[in-house]
Formats: sequence, C-alpha cells, structure tokens
Amino acid sequence: MKTSSFSKKDNLNDEIKVISIPIEEGLISLRGLSPKRLRFELEYALERGSTDNSFLFIYPDSDFPSAKQALLIHPPGATYSEAFIPAIKSCIPQEITTLQVLVGHVNPNRISLLKDLVKIYPNLKLISSNPGAQLLTELWNQIKPNEKSKKGTENLTKIPPIKIVRQEEELHVSSNYTLRFIPATSPRWPGGLLVFEENLGILMSDKFFAAHLCTEKWAETNSSSIEEERRHFYDCLMATMSSQVEAIVDRLEELDIRIIAPGHGPAIDTSWRSLLNNYKRWGESQQKASLKVVLLFASAYGNTAAIADALANGINRTGVKVESLNCEFTPSDKLIEEIKSADAYLIGSPTLGGHAPTPIVSALGSLLAEGNRNKLIGIFGSYGWSGEALDLLENKLRDGGFKFGFDPIKIKFSPDALMIKTLEETGILFGRKLLNNQKKLIRRQPIGMAESKSDPTVLALGRIVGSLSILTVNKLAESHQLRGAMVASWISQASFSPPGLTIAVAKDRAVEALLHKDDFFILNILASGRHNKLMKQFLRPFSPGADRLEGITFDLSPNEQPILPEALAWLEACVKQRMECGDHWLIYAEVLNGKVLDDESNTAVHYRRTGANY
Repeated sequence: MKTSSFSKKDNLNDEIKVISIPIEEGLISLRGLSPKRLRFELEYALERGSTDNSFLFIYPDSDFPSAKQALLIHPPGATYSEAFIPAIKSCIPQEITTLQVLVGHVNPNRISLLKDLVKIYPNLKLISSNPGAQLLTELWNQIKPNEKSKKGTENLTKIPPIKIVRQEEELHVSSNYTLRFIPATSPRWPGGLLVFEENLGILMSDKFFAAHLCTEKWAETNSSSIEEERRHFYDCLMATMSSQVEAIVDRLEELDIRIIAPGHGPAIDTSWRSLLNNYKRWGESQQKASLKVVLLFASAYGNTAAIADALANGINRTGVKVESLNCEFTPSDKLIEEIKSADAYLIGSPTLGGHAPTPIVSALGSLLAEGNRNKLIGIFGSYGWSGEALDLLENKLRDGGFKFGFDPIKIKFSPDALMIKTLEETGILFGRKLLNNQKKLIRRQPIGMAESKSDPTVLALGRIVGSLSILTVNKLAESHQLRGAMVASWISQASFSPPGLTIAVAKDRAVEALLHKDDFFILNILASGRHNKLMKQFLRPFSPGADRLEGITFDLSPNEQPILPEALAWLEACVKQRMECGDHWLIYAEVLNGKVLDDESNTAVHYRRTGANY
C-alpha cells in the first residue's frame, strides 16, 4: 500500500505524524502515529507509543445524491490535529464541500478537533448515538477549569447538526459500500458506535480490540505479535464492564467479518476470531469472582475516569470483580440493584463550578439509602481550582456511618505516572482487605481451607523448593523513576541458549506492572545464613506508591537496574514473554549480565510445608 505522511512536532520534540493508507477505491485509513506515551493514563503504561485510526469514505458515484460528500469515521483527538487537518484536506477533492463525521466516542479532545474541521468544512454534519449526541451537546461549549482565563478570547463555534443513530441502521454511501452502524453503549464510552462495512467485511471497532502501539503497518504480523498490548488495553479499560463487552462481542460474532480495524493499533485480518474468543476468555475471571465492588463515577474531561481505571485495575489484580457504572447514563433502578448486590463501593466525581454533577449527587443519595454500612467504601475524584465535590462525598458518607477502605483521593487535574502507580497499589490493598474479610468469615465456618492444607497432593506440591531472591526493578516513565521490589522463590532456569529464566509473579504484586515485555530487572540471589535482614526489609507492608528501595544502598547494572551488594549473586534480565497461569503471571526473561559476589556461601533456599501458599 502506498502511503503519504503529514507530521508535526509536539512539545517533547517527538514527531507526531498522520499517514494515509489506501484500503480500496474510495476508502482511506488515516493513521495518527505518536512514538511517545501520549498521557499518563494507565492504558498507556507500556510506553510503546500509540496510533489513532480513522477511516475516510469518499463517495465516487454520480448516481448517488451523496456523491459530493465524504464520510469520516472515528476522528482522532486534538493531539493529532496539526498533522491530521492537512492530511484529510489532501485526501478529499476540492469539489467536495460537505463532510459527515461519525463520532464513535465523545471526549473534549475529539470535540477540539471537530471544531477545527468545522472551520474548513462549514457544512459539516455529525453522526452519533443518542448518548453520544447528549455528550456532544453538553461538552461542545464547555470550558476546562484551567482554560477559564481564555474565555471570551475567541468566538464560540456553533455545534453542527447531529444525525442520531438510536438503533442499528444501514447507510449506502455508494454502489461499493454499505455501512451498518451498531450502537455499543458501555459505562466507559456511553456514546459508543461501531461501524461495519458489509461488502469488504471491515469492522471499524473503535475502542474494542484496540492496543496502544506505534506502527505504520496496516495489519498485525500474527495472532500473538501484540497480544500483550491488546490484553493490557482490555485489563485497563474493558475488564470492569466485562458483561457489557461480552454482549457486544456476541453481536459482532453474527457479522461476516473479514478484518477488524480498531481505533488504536494495527488491523487484525487473519486472527480476528481468536481475538473475539480472547475477549470472552479474559472476562471469565471477572464473571467467576466471588466478591464484587461497584464503582460509581462521572467524568467531564476524562480525569476522574483515569483515576477510576487505575483503582479498578489494582482491585481486579486481586481477583475481585469491579462493576463500573457511569452515573450519567445508568437508570436509577439498575444503580440501586448493583449497590444492593455489591461487597464494597467506590464513588468518584469531578468538581464542576464548585459542585458535584447532578448524577453523582443522585447516586450519593441512593448509596446513603441502600448501601450497607458494614461494607468498605472509597471516594476519589479530580478538580481544577477547588474540590467541593470530594468534600461533599466525604462528609455525607462519614456522617452516614460508612467505613472508608482508604483515605479520600483528591487529584488536581490529571494523575501523573507516579500517582497512577499509587492508585493501582491503593486498589490492590483495597481488594486484599475485602479478601481478608472474606477469609475471616470462612474461618468462622471452616470449609475447604483445612482440607486443602492436609491434601496429600498439596503437601507434595510444597516440597518443590526454589532459591530465595529479591527481584528489583527501576523503570523510567517520562521524568519519573518507578522502582519496585519483591521477594521471589518461584524461579527456574528455562534455557541455555540464549540463557533464560522463568519467574512466577502474583497478579496482585505491585511490581508486576513493571515487568512487561522489554522491561529490565535484577534477580538478587540471597546467601544462606545472611538472608534474614533483606527478607525482613522486603516482606514488610508498604504504603501505596512507596519506594521499596528508599534508604537502601544499591549499585547499578549496565541497564541501570538496582543491585543489592549483600546478595550472593545477581542476574540482569530482560522480559521477553508473559504467560497467564491462574493467579500468577509466568515471566520468561533472557539473562544479559550477572556476577557471583560471594564464592564461599551457599544459596538460600525456600522450604515450604504445603503448596497452598508461599
């Protein structure tokens, strides 16, 4: 495919560009490419850049009344605006003056780009779902708190007319193309709208099946080439609404799909069916979870939603289900039903004009009326110049007798990389508290655990031994150093050439988020007889976001990873593969460097009496 490119430099002096990829006659993919992490939201944490994919239909048939129109599907955000505007102008013939734009999900960044398009195409028309139209109308002339000083410096752009898609419908854009619009409402994207082109079999799936990865390739190499990136995106944004996601996937399986083209990342042309199956499989653990947290939120600019995503991801990693409800689009009876069935509650709100949004105030009333005071609660939110909404939530819930699982989280504007890490760990601790409370109830009515400890198979499993080690890692996220550590003993050499090892890491370990593909780490192998001090240091409880290496003297490896001088030996390794194994991730890493620091001592070994725990 022949591509053309338009670029700009962002404020980090990293090139952002838009390339046009011809798909068929009259159909072009416009792909925005960002080699660097765009924002600090959890979905970008792998730091592999991103793409933003949109699709442009140019109607070539003179027999159709829409012949002098073009249709843009899933426009990008304002980040790509400077490169996107000249790219789309170069693709649309000058005689075409009317542009239709289908907005699959709505946020302020996309509205900013739409306003730029209106200046070029004053006849622009929008297509959206009914909730999407509501959001477009609410946000079009809304000004962010940190931009209020600019108010009045420019004329407000009038919102274009909106065609509302209330249920599935078809649009014949030419003799070659027939589009099916499929509403895909979810708590995270209430205005979700997918598009299926029936003749080519292309599903333009927007957020579904997406992955943040900067690549110019139209389609992925094979089914496993970017599975880690797609799984990470699912865990960050889809897991908390797995039941709604599964229902949408069930509908998509009825389509004659040949290619899935998501809003981020390459297309899937040979393994799309396995990806649909993966989405169902990844949601199974959520469906089977014995504990559920209901997460109530509203988010005007996406900042509160970013906080919610990080907290939910941490909770999910403990095996506790999180059910997200966007209070702006959730019927009151559904909200009350979820509150009554939940084992704990989270509620998050922005502060708009010194107040909480009306849907949050209503949700707070339902929580006060129907919530169980013996169940844990947590509150969070973002604010601009003030935080009255968070004060309201805290005061009402404390006065109402609710027990807080963590201190209220109040973040000005958007969370940075260090705060995202802290939020994840806060979620992990919240999930563990719920599991510990559940275990206390089980002890009062003992079943299962006592039997498992005496099970001969479990006892035999405990006789597998491993070397005691401290895993340490240092990762640079933009300008922040993210450091982590954990005690490890489930370790084994896995290969001779190249030299490699495997290590099992529990999903709820804080350090797990720093051990993705291409991340470096150090395995500090401990010496028998002098390992207790280090064990005590790293087995103690840490507060969310705490630096596990603070106050500890360490050296640096060739890739600037922390080496503990008290270790018997150290190995520096790079993560190459990850495999999901029940409640752990099995990580395969290639060993790059290493050294024995003490020739005289023996390796400390971890002996267990049972395979039921560490």
